[in-house]
Amino acid sequence: MSGNVVVRHVARADAATIEDLEMAGVATCHEAAGRTGLAQPYLRPVYAGARASGSAVTALCAPGDNLMIHAAVECCENGDILVVAVTSSCTDGMVGELLATSLRARGVRAVVIDAGVRDVGRLTSMRFPVWARSVSAQGTVKVTAGAVNVPVVCAGVLVEPGDIIIADDDGVLRVPRRDATAVLKAAKARTEREEGTRERLANGDLGLDIYDLRPRLRQMGVRYIE
Repeated sequence: MSGNVVVRHVARADAATIEDLEMAGVATCHEAAGRTGLAQPYLRPVYAGARASGSAVTALCAPGDNLMIHAAVECCENGDILVVAVTSSCTDGMVGELLATSLRARGVRAVVIDAGVRDVGRLTSMRFPVWARSVSAQGTVKVTAGAVNVPVVCAGVLVEPGDIIIADDDGVLRVPRRDATAVLKAAKARTEREEGTRERLANGDLGLDIYDLRPRLRQMGVRYIE
């Protein structure tokens, strides 16, 4: 689908699956997903400790123009995350306190935007999480048509409407809706394995032995000298 369109309805993943993926965390789910779907690390939360998950509602905007973000608000439902992409590089503050207030009234859990955010102090006070490219007081206009709920590329990751977004201090991850169950199963298995590894490390075992890395060092010609 292309052109200046607003798609009103989006198929969303099961809420319990989304919540379980959030609990597993971005780092674990990224590994479980085959190390795919991770946004560029310049997307950072406006305050430490922020975490969120939800179904993606997407907005494609012109740089410095947040018209289509306002259009996207109407399409958002409880538990969604608004994902904003721009047609070229932008650091302007395209989301601030007022838009966050409107989004929260719709039940939106967070915003992920490949551009700037403003009103960081107020967003922090209201505990509304935003993962953004930059912080900037530079204002925006509302004059350019874009699109809502079309596939977008945000911070180097393709996001389709209804995909699952997980975000925390480690970054932002996209999990395709069709893969959610498989990724969650792999994430749970990885978490169980890591519990055992954590216990062994705490007891003094070395990663060299837990991961059987000594033969690899020998094969590489690494020599130990007393």
